[in-house]
Amino acid sequence: MNTANKITMVRVFLVPIFMVLFMLHDASCHYAALGVFIIASVTDAIDGHIARKYNQTTTFGKFVDPLADKVLTTAAFLILMHYDRMSVWALMIVLTREFMVAGVRLVAAGDGNVVAASMWGKLKTVTQMVAVIAAMLLLHVEGTFLGVKPELISDILIWISVVFTVISGIDYLMKNWHLMKLK
Repeated sequence: MNTANKITMVRVFLVPIFMVLFMLHDASCHYAALGVFIIASVTDAIDGHIARKYNQTTTFGKFVDPLADKVLTTAAFLILMHYDRMSVWALMIVLTREFMVAGVRLVAAGDGNVVAASMWGKLKTVTQMVAVIAAMLLLHVEGTFLGVKPELISDILIWISVVFTVISGIDYLMKNWHLMKLK
């Protein structure tokens, strides 16, 4: 296993640590969980950079890297929903897109093809991670933040990420529709 793939696997292993820390219902543990989430999010950029720079792009990496992102962001979204900082509708839209993309990837893999993430998919991931970080930072803010309720700021950022999620899903489906052999 090359360096880029090892970094991707670190992201996968950080998810349960993040979840345990966040579920402890203690502000200091929440901030520790946020630190773990940020480290895990940064590994997404690092592993991709290393894979491209050192020619370490692999089929395993193309498959596991987006999966690691989905596991990380979905865990964070579930926790935010638990704390009433994410709408069930927003989460359902995100999960629908992720299952659709996973289905297309499975069909492609069945034909021996590996479909890498597009720029829209990368923007989706970045906006989701930014929304999660902001929502976590604002979770313990009482009153207002810059004159606005923290819940509203979280909602706006999450829904912006949902818009990018939908756009990336449509883009992904359009670019890979040819893989769906309708017989």
